[in-house]
Amino acid sequence: MNNVKPTLCLKKISKSFKQGSQNLEVLKGVDLEIMPGEIVALIGPSGSGKSTLLQIAGLLDRPSKGEITLDEMKCGKLGDGMRTALRRDYLGFVYQYHNLLADFDATENVMLPQMIAGVNAGTAREKSRWLLERLGLGKRLKHRPAELSGGEQQRVAIARAIVNEPKVLLLDEPLGALDLKLRQDMQYELIRLKNELG
Repeated sequence: MNNVKPTLCLKKISKSFKQGSQNLEVLKGVDLEIMPGEIVALIGPSGSGKSTLLQIAGLLDRPSKGEITLDEMKCGKLGDGMRTALRRDYLGFVYQYHNLLADFDATENVMLPQMIAGVNAGTAREKSRWLLERLGLGKRLKHRPAELSGGEQQRVAIARAIVNEPKVLLLDEPLGALDLKLRQDMQYELIRLKNELG
């Protein structure tokens, strides 16, 4: 009998926003289970609520109704401090725009989440370099975001998101701004790293 539990579980998630005097319902009764090691794609037209669902799954927004469970921990009623700790320890995020810190080089951008999690600077630097080299950026370690191409910036953002080995990696159109060849290369690289790092 299979006793594997979902890493992330969303039950009856609804989200609505006030728009003037109207109530705009963006999500209604969404159920989703993501198992360990599973790759799931959300596909739908623009404005269908994909990003809203990812924000809720990533504990960045709260649903109007429903329950979020992360590694069997119910997250709906947790305070902001605990939600922040769960994001730090369990979740990685990559968005369409890299959001790298302009004053830090590629290595330093990847070091930051590790240091926030309590990893010492030497260990964080070593792991950052290793991961950036795996992503083909071995010669760009000391370059700041303005000195990197769009594809290179996005690879740094991916490294930053996975360096703490999150249980769940949430991606919101992270490869949308890349050309087809680079998009395919990065999809392959993400799958390879998932298989390698778990």
